[in-house]
Amino acid sequence: MSRVLAVDPGEVRLGLAVSDPTGAIARPLEVISHKSRQEDARRIARAAAEHSVETVVVGIALDQEGEVGPQARRALRLVEALKLETNLPIETWDESGTTAAARAMGGTSENLDARAAAVILQEFLDARNR
Repeated sequence: MSRVLAVDPGEVRLGLAVSDPTGAIARPLEVISHKSRQEDARRIARAAAEHSVETVVVGIALDQEGEVGPQARRALRLVEALKLETNLPIETWDESGTTAAARAMGGTSENLDARAAAVILQEFLDARNR
């Protein structure tokens, strides 16, 4: 197993979460303010390097029918920008319901996006480790 970084992309803020070295447990990392797609991708790639991750997972908000809508297309453009900044494998994961799950965890609103990224990451890790 290896360390994984997850991104909960938003129009204003992006939440980041990282796994433990075994790739089993997710924890919120930080919230970064959206600047531009390219700058966001650079900051994500930098965080990936700083935490020695081997995979990046980006949350994609699918609509009720499981289709790609406007938010998911925006996240997919971030994935493309991220591919220009790093050679790491980049995966996508349906992030539907993760913000609600992060709110239910409690905590401050300042790190809500990082908690949502941790929910995305834990779902991804659990599915991968089955």
